[in-house]
Amino acid sequence: MKIVVVGADGQLGSDVSEEFARACDQVYRLGHGDVEIASLDSVSQLFSAIRPDVIVNTAAFHHVDLCEKEPTSAFATNALGARNLATVAHDLDAVLIHVSTDYVFDGMKGEPYHESDPPRPLNVYGNSKLAGEYFVQSAGGRYFIVRTSALYGKRPCRAKGGLNFVQLMLKLAKERSEVKVVDSEVITPTPTIEVARQMVKLSRCDAFGVYHATAEGGCTWYEFAQEIFALAGSKVRLSVAGPGDFLTKVPRPKYSVLENRGLNAIQLNGFTHWKNGLSEYLCLARSEAGKSV
Repeated sequence: MKIVVVGADGQLGSDVSEEFARACDQVYRLGHGDVEIASLDSVSQLFSAIRPDVIVNTAAFHHVDLCEKEPTSAFATNALGARNLATVAHDLDAVLIHVSTDYVFDGMKGEPYHESDPPRPLNVYGNSKLAGEYFVQSAGGRYFIVRTSALYGKRPCRAKGGLNFVQLMLKLAKERSEVKVVDSEVITPTPTIEVARQMVKLSRCDAFGVYHATAEGGCTWYEFAQEIFALAGSKVRLSVAGPGDFLTKVPRPKYSVLENRGLNAIQLNGFTHWKNGLSEYLCLARSEAGKSV
């Protein structure tokens, strides 16, 4: 199949591109400089020339604090960009795989969210991503909306200063005697490689719709850091961050664990427990570091 990956130079997009190539698909990797998804003309001209079978949209404005300050830019990328890709996918009879987020929920449920639970975003980022979902659903084409959570991968994450949470924790452990992490938010840390593998599986079926796609289980950020340090053999002292340690004015869901109910229903859930995913990620990172020496 002919696959276009939008945002292919990003943390998720790079793994998605590699997994589709590994599946022997013809992959077109589009970075930020190749297409302006907020422009329907830009999307239409480029994609009409390629005529893909599947379009994977991993592009997003996902710096939560910056989205709050720049809502116009957030909606241009996350909502209008999704609309334009869905429109062109429909016109070309291509399948769209669109990445969304756990932040479409408010975190008040207190137990894993299902695909059928009503969304209620708390911030601009969540609202812009939900608007993107609605645009995709209303375009009339064939689509998979893939909601995921707390991603980390081998490629640098620009929205987080080039470091994902795992890399940041390991860096701080080398620089400090103590690391503080919040324990007030429950998430599911999810490796980008597992999301990428899941997208390849979905692209081979026609069970279109909205899917939750995260690692299994859930934990607080503190518990995530605890497992990172345990697997890495770090002796750094880890403590719970106090209310004034990391101030933010942007509300975030306190509980955003997603249940892969839809994937289980079609027997395509390929995700492992988040601890297994972390172990695999760290093993691969050590292997890659050894090769570069």
